[in-house]
Amino acid sequence: MTADAARAQRSPVRVTLGDLVRLRRAGETLHLAAPRVRVATEGGHVSPYKGRGVEFDESRPYQPGDDLRTIDWRVTARTGKPYTKVFREERNRPVFVWLDLRRPMLFATRGAFKGVRAAELAALVAWSAVGNGDRLGGIVFSESEHHELRPALGARPALRLLQTICTPSLWKPPPSAAVPEANAAHALKKLTRVARPGSLIFLISDFRRLGSDAERDLRELAGHCDLLMVHVYDGVEVELPPPGRYRIESVGRSFTIETGNEATRRRYHERFAERRRWLESLTRRPGIRLVDCPTDAEPRSVLAQQFRQR
Repeated sequence: MTADAARAQRSPVRVTLGDLVRLRRAGETLHLAAPRVRVATEGGHVSPYKGRGVEFDESRPYQPGDDLRTIDWRVTARTGKPYTKVFREERNRPVFVWLDLRRPMLFATRGAFKGVRAAELAALVAWSAVGNGDRLGGIVFSESEHHELRPALGARPALRLLQTICTPSLWKPPPSAAVPEANAAHALKKLTRVARPGSLIFLISDFRRLGSDAERDLRELAGHCDLLMVHVYDGVEVELPPPGRYRIESVGRSFTIETGNEATRRRYHERFAERRRWLESLTRRPGIRLVDCPTDAEPRSVLAQQFRQR
């Protein structure tokens, strides 16, 4: 089956194990480890991922923010311009996927549900970890479920993660009494306890209602891990459609929205803008990067823009 045919057969509202397994070749072509100069470790090594052993990769022109201890004095003397040593991370590092499948993720007006795009991103990360010889772990949660997988090597842990993502109950409406903030806060707090120093963590979510401790937990994680926050969102969340009356269908519910009131449109836009400002403020801290994935984007292209390809 061609890639175009496979995409055409995929459901926009849920994923199957077959869908995620078919992403293996695409995922294994991604090398989710762009070399960056980050921090000098206690042992004197300079690591692009905190707490990890490294080896020299190349020299490049100095950029503001580079650690001065990584200056390549030999190249600097030869060229007359400051150069920085870049180091390559070792293999077998822990890679974590933190995947949000709460009810707001089961929605979209274009492309596919946010949860579907998030699941595809998670699968690509998983297969990349397999191809790179890294240990893969994950936390997958909804309002009423929490699944945790400890980091392990090989394709089997990747398949376990993908099977977990495809759990049917994760793709059904949650119980009405479920509290979105509570389980998101628990999943994030759990991540701070299980992520070992040097881990590369992919947080895949729309980042709505994470709880009052979210910023503190994320900053704690960034102190000893590298975080890639993948913001999955639908275009209608950025800006309401033109004035009118619209019927919205989501998992287990349908509702009507009126978009003609200008004050309502401004408040709606400001809610999304406020969340974006919060996310962008986090990325000013070393160790945190923000990546956008609209629901009508191709997940592999989103990751390929951030990382090298094999």
